[in-house]
Amino acid sequence: MTEGAPQQEPAPIAEPKPEPPAEPEPEPEPELGPQNEPESEPGPQADPESGPHPGSALDREPEQTGPGLSFGFNLGKIEGHGEDSDPILRDGQELGLVAVFDGMGGAGGTVYETPDGPRTGAYLASRVARDVVEARMVALLDPKWNLDGPAAAADLHRSVRDALQTRLTELHAPVSGLRSRLLRALPTTMALVALQRRDAGGDRWVAHVFWAGDSRAYVFLPGAGAQQLSVDDIRDHGDAMANLREDSVVSNAMSADVDFVVHHRRVDLTAPFLVVAATDGCFGYLPSPMHFEHLVLAALRDAPDTDGWSGAVQTATSEVTGDDASMSVLGVGTDHDEFRALFASRTAELEQRWITPLDALAADVQRREGELDELRTAQRQRQAQLWAAYKPAYERQLTTAGGRERP
Repeated sequence: MTEGAPQQEPAPIAEPKPEPPAEPEPEPEPELGPQNEPESEPGPQADPESGPHPGSALDREPEQTGPGLSFGFNLGKIEGHGEDSDPILRDGQELGLVAVFDGMGGAGGTVYETPDGPRTGAYLASRVARDVVEARMVALLDPKWNLDGPAAAADLHRSVRDALQTRLTELHAPVSGLRSRLLRALPTTMALVALQRRDAGGDRWVAHVFWAGDSRAYVFLPGAGAQQLSVDDIRDHGDAMANLREDSVVSNAMSADVDFVVHHRRVDLTAPFLVVAATDGCFGYLPSPMHFEHLVLAALRDAPDTDGWSGAVQTATSEVTGDDASMSVLGVGTDHDEFRALFASRTAELEQRWITPLDALAADVQRREGELDELRTAQRQRQAQLWAAYKPAYERQLTTAGGRERP
């Protein structure tokens, strides 16, 4: 996908997935089995090397069988060199999947020679991780059984680690003598939400949230607004507002040379709702977490359709961000027009209770800072004038009869 453009539909998947036999023979429990719920039977495991398959339940057109709306984008600050990968955005009648990956430019700033030209480790890492995670999640998600979240997290950890290590070996990178806890080989974040409908055709869903790093997963609920589902992996354990001020160092991220953790949590949801995965370029340059929610919902309110909503979010994000920014959005339970109606009162509440007061204070601070700058300029000018009047007498003993200063 071209950076800055709405995400295209994923490429068709290649190999049909085998159906589980009616009466399977007893065999060892698969590495990724169902959760302990009696109504679910384990299904077949897909080969991680085979890639996605055309029969996948995540490969259907959303407007025909799946959630009501979806969009994703990837805004690179430097065209062709953005360190966020394209987001993952897939859905089916009973399933959904959104994810983002942010290559860490500071920790992964090492430049490698590739057939496509020089690329940073951050650029390469986000794309390797994205491709592996998408293939694994398409293989693991199936409407016929419940996903085992902890086992899936272990699977993603192992698969991404191995892929990053293999890619690092292929790059023939020399071993660096520089040692620093801040430097990593092929580092990237991940934030992912996998959705499974609990009952066929029903409105109850299970969200499996997986993450490593400071990219975030959210759910937006009518009436309640944005709720963060992932926990930022940072050294300073402040809340979302404190993190905007402190810009803490990431404490856990996927990489080829430092072990990492893929966190998991399960959340029960009732449609309608929006799930959002976003890298820090989308929310990290805004004044508050409330402003991020408002950016998303105000764009929804003002957009006649989903393409317009996506474009408005991209424009608003581009105006404030100082980083690459990618986002993946999936709306479950209704369509664009109904989501506009459902979130209208929440958007108005946001503006009245939080955005307008905060923006007014920010404008007042900006005005007073401008006045203070003017006062400081006037102070410097008056100081220079008074010093010029005082200086001749003050330096009289420092000058000779000819007016030259003594050596």
